[in-house]
Amino acid sequence: MKKSDTPIIKHIPDFLDYCEIEKGLSSNTQENYERYLKKFIFWLKKKKKESLLPHELTADDIWQYRLYLSRSLNKKGESLKRITQNYYLVALRAFLSYFTAKDIISLPADKITLPKDAKNEKSIKFLTLDQIEKLLTSPDIKKEEGLRDRAILESLFSTGLRIAELVSLNRDQFGDIKNKNDLEIAIIGKGNRPRTIYFSERSLHWIKEYLEKRKDIEKPLFINYRARKDSDRRLTSRSMERLVKNYAIKAGVPIFTTPHTLRHSYATDLLSQGVDLRTIQELLGHRSIATTQVYTHVTNKRLRDIHRKFHGGGKLKP
Repeated sequence: MKKSDTPIIKHIPDFLDYCEIEKGLSSNTQENYERYLKKFIFWLKKKKKESLLPHELTADDIWQYRLYLSRSLNKKGESLKRITQNYYLVALRAFLSYFTAKDIISLPADKITLPKDAKNEKSIKFLTLDQIEKLLTSPDIKKEEGLRDRAILESLFSTGLRIAELVSLNRDQFGDIKNKNDLEIAIIGKGNRPRTIYFSERSLHWIKEYLEKRKDIEKPLFINYRARKDSDRRLTSRSMERLVKNYAIKAGVPIFTTPHTLRHSYATDLLSQGVDLRTIQELLGHRSIATTQVYTHVTNKRLRDIHRKFHGGGKLKP
């Protein structure tokens, strides 16, 4: 059967593989896309359109699906927030972009416009420095896995690395650190763009402690101690996501905490300390300054809250 003759819903597994292999998206993003597209599948089945082919999808179908989202309820019996509706639409847009990439005739992704207010609602979740400290100090460093995990958490916050970038680090990149207080190394990040990352004195200290306890000759910087000796022992992105989640629970910090939350926290802290946006863009490896500008919404809100709380003029009677 030709791909163009395959119903839309049967393309989803291939789309998720495409997200992983060709787009290099994180496992968390892939899981989100899969979850959001399940609602689209449910809607197609409800409308008895489960056999709909990619080229048969119309602008009216998209409109009807948007109406369905706007009238849907969450688990609390409340209408879906605009930002939540937006997530479902973003997943569907990515799915349609996949059809274009694979030369499968379908509705163009740009036919799904996103509400302006939904775009502006994008929420950046980050931790305070007190929460960061609780998280970083939560591993039991008396255990070899705990020492490794402390080095992982410290590295995430010190460098702002994406999880895939941290996973790909190798031991030989840290071969001459014994007498160094900090470290900068060159990496190839997302989109094959080179950039320099910086390990603070604190994070480098924990990497030294971790490597001193290593008795193996494995190539990866961070290894899975539970993996078979004859297998690839590089710690996976999924395993790192799990360990961050487990330490978030242990430390009592917000449950939304992921490796990417530490990247957000890194950027937010720099911006709060007065670092200019262009520098942060370079440190994060963003292609566009527009991507970095989302952090200004976070700091602007914090400044507004401080103004409201402390500025005497706000307490005067009108």
